[in-house]
Amino acid sequence: MSPTIDEGRPLTVLTEEEQMFFDMVKDFADNEIRPLVSKMDEESHLDRALLSKLFEAGLMGIDVPEKFGGSDGTFFMSILAIEALSQVDPGVAVLVDVQNTLVNNAIRRWGTEEQQAKYFPRLTSEIVGAYALSEAGSGSDAFALRCKAEDKGDHFLLNGQKLWITNAGEADLFIIFATMDMNLGYKGITAFLVERGFEGFSVGKKEDKLGIRASSTCELVMENCRVPRENLLGEVGKGYKVAIETLNEGRIGIGSQMLGLAEGALGYTLAYTAERKQFNQALNAFQGVQFELARMHTDIESARLHVYNAARLKDAGLSFVLEAAVAKLVASEVAERVASEAVNLYGGYGFTREYPVEKFYRDSKIGQIYEGTSNMQLQTIAKAIIPK
Repeated sequence: MSPTIDEGRPLTVLTEEEQMFFDMVKDFADNEIRPLVSKMDEESHLDRALLSKLFEAGLMGIDVPEKFGGSDGTFFMSILAIEALSQVDPGVAVLVDVQNTLVNNAIRRWGTEEQQAKYFPRLTSEIVGAYALSEAGSGSDAFALRCKAEDKGDHFLLNGQKLWITNAGEADLFIIFATMDMNLGYKGITAFLVERGFEGFSVGKKEDKLGIRASSTCELVMENCRVPRENLLGEVGKGYKVAIETLNEGRIGIGSQMLGLAEGALGYTLAYTAERKQFNQALNAFQGVQFELARMHTDIESARLHVYNAARLKDAGLSFVLEAAVAKLVASEVAERVASEAVNLYGGYGFTREYPVEKFYRDSKIGQIYEGTSNMQLQTIAKAIIPK
């Protein structure tokens, strides 16, 4: 059974293969990640043994071609994996998200055969990738880059800094965007594949964050970083296309992360309100509580429709820019609302770190910020729907 797109409507029912894959990832998350969640959050550090298990489970190269060591799956399967992992720990999920929807995706689309043959076997088995676009002065204004690239013939020299780079603490391969000429604007932006061991490259300060603390977020520093010409990703001056098209798909990944987060928060809340007694009856016997649980579920299903639809459209080769923006916007707002209500229903317990919902609440906030703020998604949506 193959998924189809029927007049733009989403196929929300999973195929048998997709359901089996989702269940496999969820079992992995329950068995391998759940026991480590609190420790990784407190220490702000991803367990290294867990990282090896993510590779062993095939979760770091889901839609990479099989000939390069990948699972040869669909983009939608990557989205399902992110959702399943996020039900347990969104911090671990975003590592898998960046690897699949940004790094692998960019190399598959823009990399040469030689680059794919060199890096995919390692990305699917041993090394983490990172995607480095943001700088101190270029967040929402993504192309106000000051990281400079100079063409030296057989190599390029990179100078500058990157901030807020997810996976930087674990990564050995970085997609770095730099400008050849500030006067050219976005037409000067170029993408490079930079290895951690390249001369002049270093990973700087690690951020101490509110949420998704198992995920590393660090500064990158390039001081006459020497990049071989064969590590140019795409064409000189076409880095903006690499960034825009990759981020459109990455937004669906963040939508899936926020969907899974909301599902995880609701799952804990359903169990708690069934067990917790007040006035000689379970919390979920009160109509007011029932209504809140129903609203949480309804919000989650709305987010699912948007996320799945955007991913299905992408796999079908149809336009999905608008749908990706809607999916990220809706899912990130749903995640915050659901996690907040979960804390409310837990009462005082929800405000302590002894119970899991406060972590979901902290983790949810980033969904409205990274890979395009909510205002940037609204801008994208407005441009698509307002007549020219």
